[in-house]
Amino acid sequence: MRAPVSPLFVPGNRPERFEKAAATDSDAIIIDLEDAVDASQKNEARGNLANHGVTAKPVFVRINGAGTDWWDRDLAALGSAGLAGIMVPKAEAADDLAAVAKASGGNVPIIPLIETVVGLENLGEILRVPQVLCVGFGSLDFALDLGCQPTWEALLFTRSRLVLESRGAGRLPPIDGVTPTLDDAELIGGDAARARAMGFGGKLAIHPKQVAPILAAFRPTEKEIAWAGRVLAAATSDSAVKVDGQMVDKPLVERARRIQEAAG
Repeated sequence: MRAPVSPLFVPGNRPERFEKAAATDSDAIIIDLEDAVDASQKNEARGNLANHGVTAKPVFVRINGAGTDWWDRDLAALGSAGLAGIMVPKAEAADDLAAVAKASGGNVPIIPLIETVVGLENLGEILRVPQVLCVGFGSLDFALDLGCQPTWEALLFTRSRLVLESRGAGRLPPIDGVTPTLDDAELIGGDAARARAMGFGGKLAIHPKQVAPILAAFRPTEKEIAWAGRVLAAATSDSAVKVDGQMVDKPLVERARRIQEAAG
């Protein structure tokens, strides 16, 4: 299974928005039972999940975290929701993810959100849980837990570690956290492009307006596609060749192949 590139959150207490979210270009929707839903509406949101009726896109759910008042009831609802995956907030322990896997039948992909320093320190054991598809980065909550500003500079080490350890564990690339700005497509696309350049495989979206710039940023640019074409045309053997004044050998040839594959 491939991880979604631009999964779009939709509040679980707003079922009238489910189909609207699915009608966007996002490659998956995430029905949110956690941050987007007031405590007084958690039960209603959980009921909406069971009856979501969405068929046009893969449906994920973000449940409430371990230790909350809603954890057990959220787990009990997982088996009947027809889910493509489960997002677990503030993931810190492999045992909690094992409980999610058991509750969902053992074959539903899990995306743990790394949102605390403890979660980051336990990243290795989290990535070893068999049902984990990839991890996501809850950058805003992580910055709050760490006591830093949620800037690229402050969170560079964390993002790098997520990418490196995911690769080392044989998991898919992580999904980057949200950009809270809704109306600045250039900023959203720029954040997504930086995430892609670091090795992330996608970026979480919190509004339909964010989907297009995220998807565009994770597609190869025309310049990259043209470069890949020139490299593959020149690389007719295993020997290094010169392309655009640059020495090109096996790693760059493989990069060119991946660019062409991503471009379709």
